Amino acid sequence: MFLKRAIRIIFDRAPDETIDLFAVFPGLRRFFERRRLHRFLRTFGDLAFAFIIFVGLFGPQDPGENCIIYLSWGVWWPTIVLTWFFVGRMWCGFCPFPGIGRLAQGLGFCLNLKVPRFLRKNSPYLSVILLCIILWIEESTGIKESPRGTALLILAILSGATLTSLLFPMQAWCRYLCPMGRLIGVGSTLSMLEFRADFEKCKKCRTFACKRGTQERRGCPVFLGAFNVRNNLDCLICGHCLSLCDKDSPMLNLRSPFKELVLNKGRFITCSYIIPFLMGSQLVRFYEDSPFFFVHVGRLNGLDDMLVCSAMLAAGFFYVFVIIRLGALFFGITEDELFGKFSPMVPILVPMAFAGELAYRLDYALRYAPGFFPTIGRQFSVDSLLGLTFSVPPMTFPIMNIFILLSSVAACIYVLYRLAFQEFEGIVPMRRVVLVAALVLITGLSYMCLMIPVA
Repeated sequence: MFLKRAIRIIFDRAPDETIDLFAVFPGLRRFFERRRLHRFLRTFGDLAFAFIIFVGLFGPQDPGENCIIYLSWGVWWPTIVLTWFFVGRMWCGFCPFPGIGRLAQGLGFCLNLKVPRFLRKNSPYLSVILLCIILWIEESTGIKESPRGTALLILAILSGATLTSLLFPMQAWCRYLCPMGRLIGVGSTLSMLEFRADFEKCKKCRTFACKRGTQERRGCPVFLGAFNVRNNLDCLICGHCLSLCDKDSPMLNLRSPFKELVLNKGRFITCSYIIPFLMGSQLVRFYEDSPFFFVHVGRLNGLDDMLVCSAMLAAGFFYVFVIIRLGALFFGITEDELFGKFSPMVPILVPMAFAGELAYRLDYALRYAPGFFPTIGRQFSVDSLLGLTFSVPPMTFPIMNIFILLSSVAACIYVLYRLAFQEFEGIVPMRRVVLVAALVLITGLSYMCLMIPVA
């Protein structure tokens, strides 16, 4: 019975239905409530990041002799992207970046300043700017070939999270500034899981301990509380509120991955900025090895390389931004009486943005996986690992990329169908739907031209 319902929900045959996994699997609820494994995984993550930073800074700087390059770019990044679809922002609940800050706060080293209004109001813009800087550094500096550069990038993010924890209570970095968290939040709008409260039970609450905490325990680490969660953008799915709620309100729901895209309709500023920049940067990243163009990032030197990359990223952003604006123009409806203005092309393109990032990261992971164990062997003088390698058939890459891309185009067209013929039934003429679908196909063709030759 559960399996039938789950299949119907995941494949959007019952788009408004959800299943509370806490009710179906009580052990899952206990896992979040007790938090022992959370602490273990967080500690493991802290130690892993400490290892990556130390070995990156002081280990061999030849990328063929330092395993942290592949651990960072071939394991960590692809794993994060995969979590977008399957578990939403749950990875953030185990993230190592706030680790030192949590420890410092536990020891009383925090000024407990009030988070300034400027930061709360402009957090989407600030975190998107930081994300832009990270992707720019990745593409313009050759950091994926530099163990020390990779370690310094991770150390910079860790320092930002730690400094924020010393100034403000809880995990203000995760809520307002973390570029990774903002990116994961946008990707998580496509997730099969959502953490929500039973609002009927919340109406009877007078303490709101899930947000405020109690004398014994602090409240929500990102200042939300279960009753405030309406989407997947900010909630870390850490389960911190479960043991604080005496109404048994929090639920972990299995849902259709298209549900939130259709419900939100691209009305959040975060999505409106991240999606065009992310997709524009993906086109640039696939362009890097494409045979169709005569300028290749990474083949110039110093400042010229950075300037070319900056111009390309700006062009990529502008290209996708124009697609989004044209899509809104063709769709014809950009305002709803219930929640105001929205951008219909943003939720339509989210599946392609996810697919582009997944294809790019998996391509790197598979391409460099055969050399991972030999690299460890050379780095730590373990001769038995030198021959522990394998080969990936060349056809794996185009087949994988084509499958991911075509699946995303189909998902984009389906989101368009849901918006046009269900959410705005009888309002959007068929000719407008065809025009928007044509834009989706043009965008998909842009990806196809750049990502398939890479293989």
